[in-house]
Amino acid sequence: MSSLSDKPRKRGCLFRLTRAFFIFVALIFVGAYFYLVFPFWGMPFNGARHGTPPLTPLWAFEPWLWEDDVNTADEVLRLLKGYENYDIPVRTVLIDSPWSLRYNDFTLDEDRYPASFYTDLQARDYRVVLWMTCMVNQSNKDTFYTEGPEAQAFFDDARANGYLAAGGANYGWWKGNGGFIDYTNEAAMSWWRGMQENVFALGIDGWKLDGTATFFRSQLGKLPLFYGDTAGGIMTTRGNMDHYYRDEYEYGLTKNPEFITLSRSYDGSTHPEGFSPISATPIAWVGDQDHAWSLEDEGIEEALRDVMKSIDQSYSVVGSDIGGYGGATIPAELYIRWTQWSVFCGWFSNGGHGNRALWERCEEELEIIRKFTWLRQELVPYIYTHVRAHHEGGEPLMRRAPGKYQYFFGPDFLVAPIYKDSKTRTVELPEGRWHYFFEDNVVHEGLTQITTDFPIDAFPVYVREGAVIPFDVSRDYTDLGDKSSEGTITWLVYPGNERSGVGSLTRENGDIASLTFKIDDGEMSIICESKNTPDRIRIKMSQKPKSLRISDQAERSDFEFDDGQNYLWIELDKNSLGKAVIVL
Repeated sequence: MSSLSDKPRKRGCLFRLTRAFFIFVALIFVGAYFYLVFPFWGMPFNGARHGTPPLTPLWAFEPWLWEDDVNTADEVLRLLKGYENYDIPVRTVLIDSPWSLRYNDFTLDEDRYPASFYTDLQARDYRVVLWMTCMVNQSNKDTFYTEGPEAQAFFDDARANGYLAAGGANYGWWKGNGGFIDYTNEAAMSWWRGMQENVFALGIDGWKLDGTATFFRSQLGKLPLFYGDTAGGIMTTRGNMDHYYRDEYEYGLTKNPEFITLSRSYDGSTHPEGFSPISATPIAWVGDQDHAWSLEDEGIEEALRDVMKSIDQSYSVVGSDIGGYGGATIPAELYIRWTQWSVFCGWFSNGGHGNRALWERCEEELEIIRKFTWLRQELVPYIYTHVRAHHEGGEPLMRRAPGKYQYFFGPDFLVAPIYKDSKTRTVELPEGRWHYFFEDNVVHEGLTQITTDFPIDAFPVYVREGAVIPFDVSRDYTDLGDKSSEGTITWLVYPGNERSGVGSLTRENGDIASLTFKIDDGEMSIICESKNTPDRIRIKMSQKPKSLRISDQAERSDFEFDDGQNYLWIELDKNSLGKAVIVL
């Protein structure tokens, strides 16, 4: 039998065991934090992600094109010639690896891409973005890159001069083995920037910063440590990533005020806080997906998932490689649906592996992708306006909406991308009244769910009533105008049951154009303010109005009205007072 004196001893023993258990658990948590959380997230959590998104230049919203199968100037020029012949807009050419003699020696491989190739593209008003990483390679997996003594000497010289972080340790990545450039070492940066001058002198417009910085680490035996020694002291993986993305972007801006970097925001489940700092991410892409549909096959659904994660973190300009990056053959319907979705993303890029010569594919695919690529081109003023507003403290261009993979695109569009090999999509409409963009006589009340089929040449996009949206139209593919529209602003107005509405357009020079409508006592007044620019206005109406008066002109009953689609068209020249009165 226990004595009374045994009880305090038992309680004391239990207390010591409990305390030891909690100390053990605390040590586990502290160890896990400093081993896995702190090196990737920093302290406080997500602190490096905060900051104002940079202002992305207008050119970067226009369509991009690239190929990653042949990797020669001749193949790029063949593609561009085809896009010109078939009237498909392209502004930016992305050159992925290989384009240099060694990874990140920034010396042109003149056999693949001679210097004249770059200067010719610039002279033809194309923008050029080149791929790079933060690695100095000792060996290369690709046979087209220099192997043996020359590659080894490049690495050895960098390591001997102290230009590499983590003691010049050699780590594997998908293009070979190498070390990390030390962004805190002034001598290393002088060497690195000196090499980059080879291509900055050609007037390049940006870097595609591939994701090698996430591999930064050192080793304790076979145990990876996500810390490494640099000239600036011990650095975490997160710290190295931030230097890579920030320093390359900021230095590029010193060479070209419209310089951009293209960097990862999300890629699967790695780095839940995002790869690149928001304040150093003019364009973010999610990748690399395959030419597939499902999440399990790393297809369009994976891209959608990662884009949604990106917009939740308020990345400003986000997109993915149209059709997916990897694989040999892009299924036609997948290529079309990915293009349609990308029209309503921050970044629109047709590129990666697989045949991108649309005229060599089926005729229907060519026509649909051309139509939607032009729709993207026409939306650029709207996109730039809202990205600029986000940069100045407003709402992001893309914001998550109720419904699976649904989001708002600016204040006026609801987008519900098709992510399965099916024409059927269920859409959840938020509060308000919504016009189906591709057949806008169809109007839905909000706070409802609809399931319907979307033909291959249309897409689940809805416009809220009250919207006023600026477009830059110069072709007839989208039925919003034709070549005579070039040089004007085309405003789409959806009054519906709303009594008033306003839309605006911000130009790169800061000038603002706006259009306001107001309905009162059986009249709709339109006030359009746009400096020295003619305007075309398309107003969605339930019926033909009785009369129209433009500025101080006489009232008239002869005007352009589309009875089938219920559109009233108004043209205001740049010398008018920019006012119209419509008698309903």
